[in-house]
Amino acid sequence: MSQADFTVDVFQNEYLPEGSRDVNAIVTVTSVADPASAPPGGPGGLGGPSGLSELAEIIIIDCSGSMNAPPGKIAEARAATAAAVDVIRDGVAFAVIAGTETARPVFPQDGSMAIAGPQTRQAAKKAVGGLRPAGGTAIGQWLRLAHQIFTEDPAGPGHHPGHTQVRHAILLTDGKNQHETPEQLAGAIAVCEGVFSCDCRGVGTDWEVAELRRISAALLGTVDIVPDPGGLAADFEAMMETAMGKQIADVALRVWTPQHASIRFIKQVAPAIEDLTGRRSPAGPQAGDYPTGAWAPGESRDYHVCVEVSPAGVGQEMLAARVSLVAATPSGPQVLGQGLVRALWTDDEALSTRINPHVAHYTGQAELAEVIQEGLQARKEGDEDTATAKLSRAVALASEAGNEGTAKLLAKVVEVDATGTVRLRKKVEDADEMALDTRSTKTVRTRK
Repeated sequence: MSQADFTVDVFQNEYLPEGSRDVNAIVTVTSVADPASAPPGGPGGLGGPSGLSELAEIIIIDCSGSMNAPPGKIAEARAATAAAVDVIRDGVAFAVIAGTETARPVFPQDGSMAIAGPQTRQAAKKAVGGLRPAGGTAIGQWLRLAHQIFTEDPAGPGHHPGHTQVRHAILLTDGKNQHETPEQLAGAIAVCEGVFSCDCRGVGTDWEVAELRRISAALLGTVDIVPDPGGLAADFEAMMETAMGKQIADVALRVWTPQHASIRFIKQVAPAIEDLTGRRSPAGPQAGDYPTGAWAPGESRDYHVCVEVSPAGVGQEMLAARVSLVAATPSGPQVLGQGLVRALWTDDEALSTRINPHVAHYTGQAELAEVIQEGLQARKEGDEDTATAKLSRAVALASEAGNEGTAKLLAKVVEVDATGTVRLRKKVEDADEMALDTRSTKTVRTRK
């Protein structure tokens, strides 16, 4: 197999009532690459065919003064970094950064990348063992240094130019971005966009969910809370295991629409909600690319595509969108899979009023994330009526979708009595509220 294959399945009700313009579809994309097609060997352990990727990893650790309160926090962060380093496969380029109001390379100290092996992993863990907390927090500086290391030393010695690189970072903080302006952080995020992906973790409850979500959304990563520092090592290990599985780099969702049609929105809706609409880059006449980042063999994601078309007459059919998966390869873009979104106008109400169950499910999941975030914001502002109304709706939507994870998180913020009435809990732990906020965008897939 010279390149990973993707299957593209389209779920929609293609029948539209007369005069209707909006076409909705859920597009399920699955990478069916065979892991055996990429035998270990060479950087990233992937000595396989061109188009498969090398890996590069950077771990960014908050070393500001607050990481000393409680004193065990920095010790757990050091242990978590060591655990993640142990998971990095032989041949993978990696580095560690310490972040305060500035950023400095911890390993290697010259700001390059090392190639993972028994000696370099040991040396990295020794360097990390010397980290001590002091100073402030300027996350934009940390991201800029990661960008510099990734781009100046893209894969360290032994880089294979015929391979595309998967660059991934883990960023840990315990506080707010107090030592630079929001504009400085935004500038740093913009520089890093499209260069590397970043999974963000907040430890404790003194950091800003919106701040880390801004980074993870732009850099196609995840965001989550680790309320107890003791949970960091397992979380870092899991993130690094996932990163080590990525084999196909720089995959884009390419969407073509006919003349006089336009994209209303494109959202990833599983495994988490991420609006990609504003991330479009032109890709030829009437087509645009939306970044999806790197993929692992067997990985599957769902996207909600909504296209506005010019209505046609009853009985007429049109192709509303062509959705392709496109990978960047050394020889240029390569199409890996394709699906078609159709529109067919009818005066048969029985056909046009059917809602496709996949579309209905994810429309509800998107609303669920929205009402949770709005409800928590209202609660913060002391508007209990709005908070209760929004979170009541969230309880109903979580139940309808079978989203048990979100239902459990909601139960720590609201209580539901025997009659089904939802009330805000008087006392809510900060960690429970932040967990509900950070995980509000996680979805469950449509029931089969």
